[in-house]
Amino acid sequence: MSEIAMLQGHESEAVLRTVVEMQAPAIMSYLSRDKWHVAKVVMRDLAASRLYVEGCRSSKKPHPINIRVNQPVGVNFKHAYGKFVFDTIVVDLGPATQPDSGGTLVLAVPKQIGVVQRRSYFRVSVPESLKVSVVLWHRKAGRHVEDKPAHNYHEGQLVDISAGGAQIAVPLKTGQNDSRGAAGESDFHKGQFVGVRFTPMPYETPLMFTAQIRNVLPTADHAALCVGLQIVGLEASEEGRHVLSRLATVVERYYDINQSGAKQQDMQTTVHAERRPFHLPAGALQ
Repeated sequence: MSEIAMLQGHESEAVLRTVVEMQAPAIMSYLSRDKWHVAKVVMRDLAASRLYVEGCRSSKKPHPINIRVNQPVGVNFKHAYGKFVFDTIVVDLGPATQPDSGGTLVLAVPKQIGVVQRRSYFRVSVPESLKVSVVLWHRKAGRHVEDKPAHNYHEGQLVDISAGGAQIAVPLKTGQNDSRGAAGESDFHKGQFVGVRFTPMPYETPLMFTAQIRNVLPTADHAALCVGLQIVGLEASEEGRHVLSRLATVVERYYDINQSGAKQQDMQTTVHAERRPFHLPAGALQ
């Protein structure tokens, strides 16, 4: 299994100091009114066991970060050879230091930081030998991801996957006799949060998480909707990081299967070419 490498003590502090010096951007996820929210922040300062982050400036009307003191948050950022993730709590709120930003958040410095290899965030296609079914359902206030409503869900096929997102093909409804799992064109839209559940390999334990819809596009034949998802909230808890670790393993496994299949196909093509009858050009034996 592809474990998340954990940095502690001086190692984790050194990484934080480096990204603060770079004023590096990060993504912060948090729950507000039982719904996941995602905000872009900038690492501003590190002092006295406190990490200061500020909402990114926006050319549009700034959106305040609806958060409170003592609230748990998850943070992820890209650096060097991987994506770094950690969970912590908000210990104080401060004014913005930059115009049109979302204000300053003072976070407790995390005791440890997880590292996921960047290759796990590259999308890999589901191997042709597998048919991976996915169940999607709309998240509602007061419901956790485990509380999948049996009466309001959609079924599709996993197209590709990474540790950060996925693409699902959901059949379109063509009539009243369609199964409940089919979708109408208005059932999904950008920005929605959905619950996701699928079994990566036969006989494995299902994976389950929350994701935000990034795009919805019809397939060329208009038989299905391709729903692009960004996975959210996994860095905010130990349980979520376990799911993230499993997702990284799935990406590696699918990649290996695809590479093995490609090599086998190349070998078959070579063998087939070698077995072709050899024809002498006309007049060669004359």
